[in-house]
Amino acid sequence: MSKRVVVVEGEGAAPEAVRPTVALLDRLGLDLQWVRPDVTDHDGCRAAIDGSDATLFGAASGASAWVIFHLRWGRKTYANLRPIRWFPGCASPLRDPAGIDFVIVRENLEDLYIGAEGELAELASTGLRSPTLRSELADLGPGRFALKVITEAGSERAIRFAFELARKRRAAGYPGRVTCSSKYNMLPRSDGLFVEVAQAVSGEYPDIELETFIVDDFARRIVATPQALDVVVLPNLYGDILSDAAAGVIGGLGLAPSACYGDDYAYFESAHGTAPDLAGQNVINPTATILSAVLMLEYLGHVEGAQRLGAAVEAVYAEGRSLTPDQGGAASTTDFCAAVERRL
Repeated sequence: MSKRVVVVEGEGAAPEAVRPTVALLDRLGLDLQWVRPDVTDHDGCRAAIDGSDATLFGAASGASAWVIFHLRWGRKTYANLRPIRWFPGCASPLRDPAGIDFVIVRENLEDLYIGAEGELAELASTGLRSPTLRSELADLGPGRFALKVITEAGSERAIRFAFELARKRRAAGYPGRVTCSSKYNMLPRSDGLFVEVAQAVSGEYPDIELETFIVDDFARRIVATPQALDVVVLPNLYGDILSDAAAGVIGGLGLAPSACYGDDYAYFESAHGTAPDLAGQNVINPTATILSAVLMLEYLGHVEGAQRLGAAVEAVYAEGRSLTPDQGGAASTTDFCAAVERRL
């Protein structure tokens, strides 16, 4: 059965990674129908996304930026999956990166990303006080605030996603462990709620271990003992920041795929941004985009095609002769994709 996939190339160097990725998917001979809407036609683009099975997204900093708001908040894609896996040939800064293979599930809709900010003076009528500064917030003087919102429902759906994923991974030989982290020592009511929900959900998964760490301790563990991690679930802001740090452990954002799932839709994009400094040079590493496409194929039910494409990428890294500059090579984006195609 044909699957309709919206392609939004984005800005900067992103199109230079998206276009050859689509070409590689075409080489797999799968029944995929590409839809390329005009991102300046907001109504038409929204309709194209809503009528599709998934979206492959580049990275946005201009005309395409609004599309992310529809893909995320419009389609309620609440679980951002960011796999962190090292394989031979990746330029990790660690002495021994072998065995790093975990996933971060980032709650994707709440936290500070609700975008509720304002002037401190606006809080005068609320009487809100700071227990640490021992004064009303409005009395702190000219300044601004941002609201951090953690809800039970929003936390539960992302956390349950993490537990279900841990159960699937356990069946494939992984430890079957969920690590939940936040700054619950300083923010016991908001970040603390995220951990409380994780503990409550954990009771429904007796086969899955739950461990919790304060987020600064967890940040250390990403670098010191990444091999001990299996499935990690984090509130939005920490997940955004620490997944980039985790990508650095395996060799950089050029290796980091990303997928955002809701109850009835998903979109797929690399974890990196538009890389405007690389635009037009044909040197951007397309690995993150290709591996995001691998996740998309799995979601669409093309498991064999996903395995073939993922294996081809790993074979190119193991060979080591067609790697892009960020991985210590001298190959262009085109050279790398040609090497992956040959492996297919």
